[in-house]
Amino acid sequence: YDPVAYQVERRAVAGNPAYEIVHNGAVWRFVSAANREAFRDAPEVYEPAFAGFDASAVAQGRAVDIDPSQFAIVGSRLFLFRTQENRRRFVENTALMKMADTLWSDVSRSIAR
Repeated sequence: YDPVAYQVERRAVAGNPAYEIVHNGAVWRFVSAANREAFRDAPEVYEPAFAGFDASAVAQGRAVDIDPSQFAIVGSRLFLFRTQENRRRFVENTALMKMADTLWSDVSRSIAR
């Protein structure tokens, strides 16, 4: 999914293989050359928090895959979630964001690469 579209269009949009780049060892796809260039110029603005793992699960010390249609933008950060319930819980409880930020270093070391 196009990480720029989450910010610009406020929705999940599948990227097009014609507009892809490799960044930090991952393939990123975009809906347009403009979105690809925006990401290339400032990936830190568009990359999802916690490497795209479910932010609510990271707050519990786990790395869990997501459903790309379940997302929230809080401030300028993009968070992805596995379920609507995980999204709701995370957005309503600001302590979960702090917990996820604290635990992310440990969680990220547990991910097979």
